[in-house]
Amino acid sequence: MKIFFLILAITSVAACEPTATPRDSSPVSTDLPASAADTCKARRYAHLVGKDSSALESILLLGQVRIIRPNQVVTMDFRPERINFKIDSENLIRSISCS
Repeated sequence: MKIFFLILAITSVAACEPTATPRDSSPVSTDLPASAADTCKARRYAHLVGKDSSALESILLLGQVRIIRPNQVVTMDFRPERINFKIDSENLIRSISCS
């Protein structure tokens, strides 16, 4: 019985440890809405995909804007005029979408 609890304790602790992931070397997504569906004018910011999120500080964004970071809770309401900048764990802009 003691061995069971020892194994349980070890596996529980191991499950809580963060896993080290290497820097993502995959190509940056160009997840942009199609021209007809670009209700928030996201395509005009396509040059920002793959850049550091601090690049957003140097541009003027008028209208509804949402910056979504990893593990951030966001509402499910659909607003076609709102532009979403999705930031990854490396602080890079991974995609831009309307909703």
